[in-house]
Amino acid sequence: MRALTILVLAAAACTSNGPASVGTAPVTLHLIAFNDFHGQLTSPGNPTRVPDPAAPEGSRDLPTGGVAWLAGLVAQLRAQSSLNVVVAAGDLIGASPLESALFHDEPTIEALNALGLEYSAVGNHEFDEGIDELLRMQKGGCRSTAPQDSCHGHAFTGARFTYLAANVTDKASGKPVFPASAVKTFDVGQGRTLKVGFIGAVVKSVPELVVHGGVDTLSFGDEAAAANAAVPGLRAQGVDAIVLLIHEGGRTSGRAFDDTTCPDFRGDILPILDRLDPAIDVVISGHTHLAYVCRHNGRLVTSAGSQGRFATDVQLIFDRKQHRLVGASARQLAAVNDSAPNPYAARYPTVEKDAAAEAIMVRYRAAAAPLMDRLVAAVTGSIPKDVSESGESPLGDLIANAHLAATSAAEDGGAQIAFMNTGGIRTGLHARNGHVTYGAIHAVHPFGNVLVTMTLTGADIHELLEQQWVAGGSKLVPSEGFTYEWSGAAPPGSKIDPSSIRLNGVVIEPARSYRVTVNEFLAGGGDGFTVLTRGTDKVRGIVDVEALERYLVAHSPVSPPRVGRVRKK
Repeated sequence: MRALTILVLAAAACTSNGPASVGTAPVTLHLIAFNDFHGQLTSPGNPTRVPDPAAPEGSRDLPTGGVAWLAGLVAQLRAQSSLNVVVAAGDLIGASPLESALFHDEPTIEALNALGLEYSAVGNHEFDEGIDELLRMQKGGCRSTAPQDSCHGHAFTGARFTYLAANVTDKASGKPVFPASAVKTFDVGQGRTLKVGFIGAVVKSVPELVVHGGVDTLSFGDEAAAANAAVPGLRAQGVDAIVLLIHEGGRTSGRAFDDTTCPDFRGDILPILDRLDPAIDVVISGHTHLAYVCRHNGRLVTSAGSQGRFATDVQLIFDRKQHRLVGASARQLAAVNDSAPNPYAARYPTVEKDAAAEAIMVRYRAAAAPLMDRLVAAVTGSIPKDVSESGESPLGDLIANAHLAATSAAEDGGAQIAFMNTGGIRTGLHARNGHVTYGAIHAVHPFGNVLVTMTLTGADIHELLEQQWVAGGSKLVPSEGFTYEWSGAAPPGSKIDPSSIRLNGVVIEPARSYRVTVNEFLAGGGDGFTVLTRGTDKVRGIVDVEALERYLVAHSPVSPPRVGRVRKK
């Protein structure tokens, strides 16, 4: 990769002959980036931990996120320089709160249009409802299925920004579904221009991350190979820099959202970075929902967390005369909202809301309010999704119980066991004045997955549990009455002693058949749980959010279940 020097430049650069003219001064372009927005039109509700200005080793909570504040932050950054472009790294829609999901994520697309987004990689959640629906998001038009909540009060014209996907092709034709790349030209004065090329890519494991059947007509290729294949075309167009927008990411051990030291950078994006063409200068990433500014082998790599809580200001510095990229740096900024007091405004200023984005949020929030705000059940307190060392969580236990209750009757599938994947629990079940609303339940279960009950043997169940470590994704939380132990020291594939796998205290027999309920995402082999595709005598049940609602109503007032079904040795 061509070396980039980190520069600290004054607004008027100096030379040995005195102040430089505009014609020779370096040029700074700003990439304003975010990722994993997930339809978060309103404030996410739960606060963001930020470093305490008065005690650097400590941290404090601040309210962040919401499209009006994210758009306001973007507007502030755009106002600082006309040489800017707004980009994203995917998962802008899907797994969305009800105010967007109820209207098929059209509100989010409209709000991001108002924000000024120009280019985005597709993410795995863009494919949650299949390729035809994603194409509608890009091109516009009313939904033909469930049309009653589409084009709400006006025509839906689609995204004014461009989705990019270099590694997504149609199986039948071999042709790309979306453009692999795009070029933006910047006027830098005196008849000169700079060109930046953008490549989009998505994690190649999309088929394992969405409901089976939604992407059967598509191929998802190697991310690095597809990005590299797009480079010659961009070079032929005379670009001066290339930026990869990719829905894959990493993680660090840093605790501060704006920590640029990037301690212990790791994750699935690193092997991709190692194989990228040196001509790719900067990588805007996502997928892990973490905020970081890192360098890997000299290349700048960033991610802006999730839910519109942050934006990244990436600065590309060019030699004006030679059209050569000479520096790249980035900073993270928090989209602090006004939903709670801000005692640290000097360090983390509250963002002024963008009026256009706010108007879209208010209109759709009002339309969804009767359903969102309906009280469902009394609770003794919010029920967390936090996963214990063993892989269990209070909310996971509750959901597994709800799924078993919804499918245990003979006419509903005759289930004896239910499993819930921790990755499918999007947030905790948040209480308000001792109750949970339908909106809170939907936030936990935003996918609308149907429950599927199937027959598995005891040997299948053992293999299923072992796949938690082979697949490396979600853990499985079991329903009440099902218990097992696993060894942290044992290798993947051999972590569980079969004699510890019990149903109501009785050891599961390898040759015996059992009725097991999972959501349809898992039933299709999602998260790498391929054993479930071998299940027989499948019965489709109700939608997961309905099952959870019924359970809460039946057990009101509800308290968090006591964990202990899964034990780590």
